[in-house]
Amino acid sequence: MHIRVINPNTTASMTATIGEAARRIAAPGTHISATQPDDGPVSIESHFDEAISAVGVLEEVLAGEREGVDAYVIACFGDPGLMAARELTRAPVIGIAEAAFHMASLISTRFSIVTTLGRTGIIAEHLLEQYGFRHHCRRVRAAEIPVLDLEENGDASLNRIIGECRLARDEDGIGAIVLGCGGMADLTDEIAREVGLPVVEGVTAAVKLTEALVGLGLGTSKHGDLAFPRPKAFTGRFTHLSELTPRR
Repeated sequence: MHIRVINPNTTASMTATIGEAARRIAAPGTHISATQPDDGPVSIESHFDEAISAVGVLEEVLAGEREGVDAYVIACFGDPGLMAARELTRAPVIGIAEAAFHMASLISTRFSIVTTLGRTGIIAEHLLEQYGFRHHCRRVRAAEIPVLDLEENGDASLNRIIGECRLARDEDGIGAIVLGCGGMADLTDEIAREVGLPVVEGVTAAVKLTEALVGLGLGTSKHGDLAFPRPKAFTGRFTHLSELTPRR
């Protein structure tokens, strides 16, 4: 089984962190390849960043289709390009926010999200509504740290996140915590020890969900809105997409 974990930003050190976390949790025999787009933002902290990064995500999926990848994980908590990516393949495509929400709802009746910035917390709230998990989430909290601080100021960032998780435990009436950034993929165990609650992290949750879907022989439906895109001409910088031939 080959799972392609796509970091939608272009920071190589974060891609490495995400890939290592995915490999640690993957079952024996599962091959994890972690990639990132050639072009795009170094971090994703806004709707604008997500829109730009989505193009790179789709190009990584198209590359994976040529290689015969079995499943894909989109490793940004905004799940950028998720539905468009699903249109391009029969393979499962899982976003880490959606995966984390599902996993947290299976082990607790209420959870809180701890993310990086307040503005990305609002994006997480939109996803809770979209995916039908708003009633499960008590609060979205932000440690107010830039995403790249997770790589560049790791100890200070971890302390801020742990502090916010403790507040969530003590104030929110929850049973679990969801970490709201792919760059937190390697922090789960330490945060869980410090806070004493189950901590769900989306990269690892998505890897296990994709393994389950592939194992069950389930892939993205090609009936309805997730059917392959209709062939058409593209112009300018997207001319190469005119020759789009998804694996069928």
